Amino acid sequence: MKHIKLIFIIFIASCNLGAFAQKYTISGYVTDKASGEHIFSANVYDMRTKQGTTTNEYGYFSLTLDADSVNLSISFVGYAAFTSDIYLTSDLNLNIQLDPNIMLAEVVILDKKSDEIVKSTQMSMIEMPIHQIKALPVLLGEADVLKSLQLMPGVQSGSEGSSGLYVRGGGPDQNLILLDGVPVYNASHLFGFFSVFNTDAISNVKLIKGGFPARYGGRLSSVLDIRMKEGNLKEYHGEGSIGNVSSKFTFEGPIVKDKASFVVSARRTYIDILAAPLVLAVNRAAGNSDKFRAGYYFYDANAKLNYKISDKDRLFFSIYTGKDKAYTRSKQSYIYNDTTKTEAINFNLNWGNITSALRWNHVFHKKLFGNLTAVYSKYKFETIQKYEFLSGKTIEEEYYFKYLSGIDNVGANLDFDYRPLPKHSVKFGANYLYHTFNPGGSSISMKFGGNSITQDFSNKKIYANEFYVYAEDSWDIAALLKLNFGVHYSGFAVQKRFYQSIQPRASARFLINDKMSLKAAYSHMSQYIHLLTNTSIGLPTDLWLPSTDSVRPELSKQAALGFVYNIDNNWDLSVEGYYKTMSNLIEYKEGAGFFQLAQNWESKLEIGEGYAYGAEVLLRKNYGKLSGWLGYTLSWSWRKFKNINFGEPFPYKYDRRHDISLVLMYEFNEKVDMGLTWVYGSGNAVTLGVARYNSLNLDYYNPGEYYYGEIEYFKGRNGYRMPAYHRLDLSINLKKKTKWGSRTWSFGLYNAYSRQNPFYLYFGYDNNKRVLKQVSLFPIIPSVRYAFKF
Repeated sequence: MKHIKLIFIIFIASCNLGAFAQKYTISGYVTDKASGEHIFSANVYDMRTKQGTTTNEYGYFSLTLDADSVNLSISFVGYAAFTSDIYLTSDLNLNIQLDPNIMLAEVVILDKKSDEIVKSTQMSMIEMPIHQIKALPVLLGEADVLKSLQLMPGVQSGSEGSSGLYVRGGGPDQNLILLDGVPVYNASHLFGFFSVFNTDAISNVKLIKGGFPARYGGRLSSVLDIRMKEGNLKEYHGEGSIGNVSSKFTFEGPIVKDKASFVVSARRTYIDILAAPLVLAVNRAAGNSDKFRAGYYFYDANAKLNYKISDKDRLFFSIYTGKDKAYTRSKQSYIYNDTTKTEAINFNLNWGNITSALRWNHVFHKKLFGNLTAVYSKYKFETIQKYEFLSGKTIEEEYYFKYLSGIDNVGANLDFDYRPLPKHSVKFGANYLYHTFNPGGSSISMKFGGNSITQDFSNKKIYANEFYVYAEDSWDIAALLKLNFGVHYSGFAVQKRFYQSIQPRASARFLINDKMSLKAAYSHMSQYIHLLTNTSIGLPTDLWLPSTDSVRPELSKQAALGFVYNIDNNWDLSVEGYYKTMSNLIEYKEGAGFFQLAQNWESKLEIGEGYAYGAEVLLRKNYGKLSGWLGYTLSWSWRKFKNINFGEPFPYKYDRRHDISLVLMYEFNEKVDMGLTWVYGSGNAVTLGVARYNSLNLDYYNPGEYYYGEIEYFKGRNGYRMPAYHRLDLSINLKKKTKWGSRTWSFGLYNAYSRQNPFYLYFGYDNNKRVLKQVSLFPIIPSVRYAFKF
């Protein structure tokens, strides 16, 4: 606690420097003129004093200046800038509406955004506009947030088609994924091929890979902060699309104009509907009269309400629900002794999320903004298998198996933005979560011959309390030097055990000139919950587990250095290097299976450590007919466990030395634009036998007798590299304005030159010779999508 007190003393002392100078504060909200929605991260800048700030997540800003005459500029990408000369005699409340006309002052606005990137202390951050995500080539016609982020340096996909994020050598469980501030524990649909985020319902996407602000915690590798739309306060609008495998529709508008609004959005696949005739045709072609059905679908829905209570108070309520369901149904009947006998087998696989948030914003003072949020989150994975044998209509035998795991959270966040002085921007707050873990359990029941047996292999639920408090200050020390320093203190109480962690955070920016800056950052992170997943059984088996007496919290320390260069007000160049250590990582013991974890799961885990390091380069062109970026990542990621690989370090399974992404978007005119992405990645690390030799083995059941066998020789854990992965995707969008709005036809090619990329490798035989074979997933796949707005 002494460390925390010292930080607050230093902060208070720094805030009082120059407190006797004459100062005025300009504060208010920045909103979209057409919809009334708040604009997050808009730039608010005084051209005379060269001081500025940005709006927070709710469009609020507060800027205190040592001047009575200011030339105020407020801007955001895609909007016409607001500029005004203002003479101050007292504090000023100023609510600004920006015109969403991207043709007005486009170059100036984008220049100011690039200027903010150079001057901010924040590094290792990616912000992607939704319109840009929708313009990229996509798999099966569905724009995807996570797949778009995979095109950025430092962010990797796990395997072909996967929407998982592997950030700077970390695993997918080490990403804090927030939807309107609520944790999402499984972010994928369709076995990882799509994310759960409907782009029509989203307003903002931000990914932080390092230099974490003190207000974030609970994960080691990244923070993905996604915000939903608030709903149009001015008029009713709708949009939707129909693609190869899914369709979606969004509708928004005012409940009371300029006072309250709503937005609702829904999406569903129709793979089950499209597959039904195919399954029937296959059965008929095979002469199979059995009743067999198989299918898969997912759906998700978003809704949000926005209510302006007063100029100082706003209320929001948002909810998300989504579910995946895969199933098979089979029934076979025959006649025996003049009685119809029937065998029925049903299999169901279900998983999904629910999140909700109730949020209250309040302006306590022109310099102090507060936000109170109540949150709820739930993730559940379930598989059910049922077998019935009927004689006539009487059930003679029945077997039932069920596996269930999941996690529930309920909690609250309290966050404050405080702008005490022109050179200080302070954030502080607290968070609490009550976790309920279902650490995986199986139940089996059998009925036969008038008898019944039921056995439960489930663990008891585990309850845990998690909290943190934080404080951070962004301090303009001098014209060339700016610091952001803070502390994040967290605690976790579970099964009479209490863990705590003090996590310092710091970042700095040194301006070389108006166009170039050097940056540095350090972050200490702690993670109290763990994820076990077994992809070898082909199911989305995410099992979330808490830290316990024997499974300690995961810890990481990351340092990063960077260089940012704004070239000709159009091109941005960033270069970053990082080094990260991780401890208390978990992995299955050799031979442990997913469904075996129900009993004594802690004893089936190995505890180890890891480290990752590398460099990232991003060259980005911001505007013009041709825009896009080139990204390159050079990285290493290692793991070390005492009882795996003889205690020697080995490459992480998604360790890839080189990753390259090229993204180009070309706008021919207002009606036609094209997109191109090309990606290259070194092969993933896998464990394969490199040789076999004969062995002479003693027959256990027949002492004195022997038999010949073969022994596989492995060259270390993950000691073999798959072939390199590369792929070209293309798209073209044909847009047209109509009397009722607009429509867009999008055509795309995924894997345009049909590269046979490795999905997994195995040994087989050709002409009695043992050879290594490759399974590839996707050839060239065309897509078509029709989108409309009104």
